[in-house]
Amino acid sequence: MTDYLGYRKRSIVFLLTLIGFVLIGNSEARAQNSQPNFIVVMADDLGYGDLGIYGSRLIKTPNLDRLALNGARLDSFYSSANVCTAARGGLLTGRYPIRLDLVSDVARPTNDVHLAAEEITIAEALRPLGYRSALFGKWHLGSRLEWSPTDNGFDEFYGVLHSNDMTPLELYRDEQMIEDPVDQTTLTERYTGEALRFIEENQDNPFFLYIPHSFPHVPLFVSPRFDGRSDAGLYGDVVETIDWSMGAIVDKLEELNLTENTLIVFTSDNGPWFEGSSGIYRNRKGSSWEGGQRVPFIASWPGTIPAGVVSDEPAMNIDIFPTLINLAGGDLPSDRSIDGKDILPLLTGNGGSPHDALFLFNNDRIVGVRSGRWKLVVETRYRAALNSFEHSTYYGPGGLLFDLQTDPSETYSYTREYPEVVQRLREQLLQAREELEAAALPQMWNRL
Repeated sequence: MTDYLGYRKRSIVFLLTLIGFVLIGNSEARAQNSQPNFIVVMADDLGYGDLGIYGSRLIKTPNLDRLALNGARLDSFYSSANVCTAARGGLLTGRYPIRLDLVSDVARPTNDVHLAAEEITIAEALRPLGYRSALFGKWHLGSRLEWSPTDNGFDEFYGVLHSNDMTPLELYRDEQMIEDPVDQTTLTERYTGEALRFIEENQDNPFFLYIPHSFPHVPLFVSPRFDGRSDAGLYGDVVETIDWSMGAIVDKLEELNLTENTLIVFTSDNGPWFEGSSGIYRNRKGSSWEGGQRVPFIASWPGTIPAGVVSDEPAMNIDIFPTLINLAGGDLPSDRSIDGKDILPLLTGNGGSPHDALFLFNNDRIVGVRSGRWKLVVETRYRAALNSFEHSTYYGPGGLLFDLQTDPSETYSYTREYPEVVQRLREQLLQAREELEAAALPQMWNRL
């Protein structure tokens, strides 16, 4: 009996020790995965007014609407450019695109526009912190393989190198071309399938997933199962496919119990082109008006971002870089200017805009300043001509001043009524021109 009791005690001790090792192992695994995962989804040429949560009546976006209602919605969120390439560079580096030499044109198969190797992307900044990164979608920061995502910090790439209206349009997996011509009818679904696989394969380690969709940039395509679903024609079908994609990604996170450890961000690279809605805002892609650069922004992170946060404080896609790096426990690069700011307090409803001023560009020219409720516009294009308001005898000196709180459609200028505001914003603009144009000069000389 004594031997039996001794055997039982030794067995219990062994089992308790084994359980302890397992618990310690699981604890260590959880500690290693305590860093949040990041999913950044960027639509292409999606208008501010194309989502239900932003007022669309013809396009149904229940998944994105639910994310916004359960998280944060920023109503004064700007892209860093009014066209594709520059906007993507700003998002991935946290820097105004003029610093990146991405303002002469968009990247095309016929030019050398690309993100310079010395620039640091979100993926490159997260890599030393143990993150795996993937890009599934449209790169558009260089149309040659030597400038591809895998050369800029991403561990995986599945997608196209440029816009879907450019030729040749080829589908790549990493640096291997796998489809030519591309069947665009299923692109959104295939990007989504790759995303679901990547999430499942990396559920035990921190990851950064970047999905820059090819649509609703034209030409527009959908698969048969989404064809005719929307009340807004083919454009609406395309947007509703993107909404389906967002729903599938959220479902996968819930299935793997990753929801509370994953920050999801959804936005657009600029305003809509010839289709799509800018909502109440003036004009569209390529312009200096709100419709060109004010874009949707939704952030979801249950347990960290409270449900129902809505803010009209100004922010920009350059803020995504510092926000993610800070959340991951990293340090921002100290050898270069990072123009973005950490906007987590804004997303959680615990702070206002970290920017005294945000600068809006048309190529290499600062054409507008947003500061609080005010926006100063000094240039815009009309009928292919560049129209300046800086020294106009018709509109008053300094530019057109809009109060976006009372007149979000930029209908009436208050240059005469608030000269002190015009002077303050103009001083900020001139100071930014001096700094940013000086930073761009060496790059311009290198191109000559």
